[in-house]
Amino acid sequence: MFSDDYPLNFWYVAGRAEDFGRALKPLTLFGRKIVFYRREDGTPVALEDACPHRKLPLSKGALQGDTVVCGYHGLTFDGAGRCVAAPTQADAVPKRARVISYPVAEKYGFVWIWPGDAALADPARLIDIPHYDDPTWGKTRRGALDIACNYLWVTDNLLDPSHVAWVHVTSFAGAGTDNVPLQITEGHDHVIVWRWIPDRPAPPYYQQLMGFEGHCDRKQHYECRVPSTAINKSIYTPAGTGGDDDALPEAAFVNFSYNFMTPVDADHTLYFWFQHRNARADDEAVSQRMFEGATMAFNEDKAVLEDVHTGMKDAATPVLNLGLDAGALRFRKLVERAVTTERETLTA
Repeated sequence: MFSDDYPLNFWYVAGRAEDFGRALKPLTLFGRKIVFYRREDGTPVALEDACPHRKLPLSKGALQGDTVVCGYHGLTFDGAGRCVAAPTQADAVPKRARVISYPVAEKYGFVWIWPGDAALADPARLIDIPHYDDPTWGKTRRGALDIACNYLWVTDNLLDPSHVAWVHVTSFAGAGTDNVPLQITEGHDHVIVWRWIPDRPAPPYYQQLMGFEGHCDRKQHYECRVPSTAINKSIYTPAGTGGDDDALPEAAFVNFSYNFMTPVDADHTLYFWFQHRNARADDEAVSQRMFEGATMAFNEDKAVLEDVHTGMKDAATPVLNLGLDAGALRFRKLVERAVTTERETLTA
């Protein structure tokens, strides 16, 4: 339930681009100590945060040009993890003095890390975000949140359209979110839980964003992709015009919420997100309002999920699943399959 065994041959978000600079930044990800910095040309680096001599964290050393100098005896490492200087034995740099260098990439305003087999770290496997550079689509700022729960509780939440009726009463909730039946679509690496809710009032969060008045048809599309990327798509059309994603009316308002969960350890998660809409692209007031609304809602989720994590970890009586959990349980099986496949490959 609270595994510290993660799919590793995938890209995960380590942080927002602005979170990394010309300073050594230590992070714990996947239960590993990692230090990040930027080279003088701005490209990011991620190294094992432990000098091989006596395991002092390299983050307690100093950045010198594009290299990291250990604060104990000056062993110096380049961005590939090679020891390039050993001041106490300048003519005999230890050949075995290396640290792990993790593949990193920068895209969509995030720095990504690949914790698995470096030979498989293809940037082409980064998520594709359609319309990201389309000037007719608007974007919010990128948000970040620390959540004291296992990352799979967050993916569970992001495959559960029903919780909004109780957790997000003043934002994402709306008529039909409590009882309209859910549909599930599953692929080899993803699960989608979705429904169209016809002819209802829009929730407060979206009422001021739609370009039309009156009741709407609403689509809730909750998708999770292995290992831990969630895409929530909200569609609003004038009542009677929804139901077909491929034939939306011109007035349709479409908003994507891209969510990226990175395990810190079995009990903590880093959560990153931004929202991407098909209207009012240059309206900064709308972007700010949407960012603040999402931040409020995700903090509501945080409060619930931290208590869920504690309650499930210390459960003294049997746990009950409901029908609404079907999508989350299917996704967990996909994650387990990815972990098992990786481990079988390593032992083959």
